Amino acid sequence: MYPILFELGPLKLYAYGLLIGLGIVMSISYLTKAGANDINLKPDLINQLLIYLIIAAVVGGKFLLIFENPTEHLQNLSGLISGSGFVFYGSLLFCFGVLFWFIKKHKLPALPFLDLIAIVICILHACGRLGCFMAGCCYGKATDSWLGVVYTHPRSSAPINCSLHPVQLYESLLIGCLLLVLYLIKRKRAFNGQIFALYLILYPSIRMFTETFRGDEERGLLFNETLSHSQLISIILILAGIVLYRKWQGQANAIKKL
Repeated sequence: MYPILFELGPLKLYAYGLLIGLGIVMSISYLTKAGANDINLKPDLINQLLIYLIIAAVVGGKFLLIFENPTEHLQNLSGLISGSGFVFYGSLLFCFGVLFWFIKKHKLPALPFLDLIAIVICILHACGRLGCFMAGCCYGKATDSWLGVVYTHPRSSAPINCSLHPVQLYESLLIGCLLLVLYLIKRKRAFNGQIFALYLILYPSIRMFTETFRGDEERGLLFNETLSHSQLISIILILAGIVLYRKWQGQANAIKKL
C-alpha cells in the first residue's frame, strides 16, 4: 500500500515503523496501568522489560527468518541485518524465554504476569500486522475475490499490480477479536494463567487459518509441502496451551477444595 508515508529529502517516515511504535506505546500504557493494579508492577521494571523484549524480538525474528530459508539469507547477511524481515514466531518464542527469566529474576507472580503479557502481545501484534499490510510484507495469495488488494508502490514487499488476499488485515482483525475476548475473560477469569493459556490455544488457531491465504511461499513448506513452519509451531503451541490450561485449572481447583 504505502510503505513510506512521508519523505522529505533523507527523512522518511515508514508506515511499518510508525504502526509498531503505536503498538509499543499502547502496550506500555496498558501494562503500566494494569500491572500496577494487578501485581504492583513498578514503572522501572516495565522499562527494563521493554528493552529486553525488543532485543529478544529482533534476534528471534531474524533467527527464524534465517531458519526458514538459510541458503538465501546466509548468502546476503548485509541485507538480512539492514532489512525489515522478521518472523513473528521467532520473536515470540525468544520473548517467552526472556519473560520466564525476567519473572524468576525479579520474583514476580508468574501466572498473573503472563496473563497481562498475553494482552500486551495482542495489542502489539495487531498493530504490527497493520504495518505488514502497509509495507506489503507477509502478503497473501493471488485472488479474484472482491476482497483482493493491489499493491502499486515500487517499494512494496508484495508483488505489484496483481490482486492479493489482504491476509495481514484478516489476521489483524482476528487478533483484535482475540484481544477483546481475552480482555473480557480476564475480568472474570477462573484462575491465574487462564488468559495466557487461552492465548497459546487461540492465536495459533488463528494462524493456522490465515496461513492458508499466505502467498510468500519462499518461506518453505514441510511434510511434502503440506505445512508451513508457522503451522507446525502453531500445532505445538496449541498442544502446550491445552496442557497448561488443564494443569493450572486443576491446581486452582485443588486449592479451592482445601
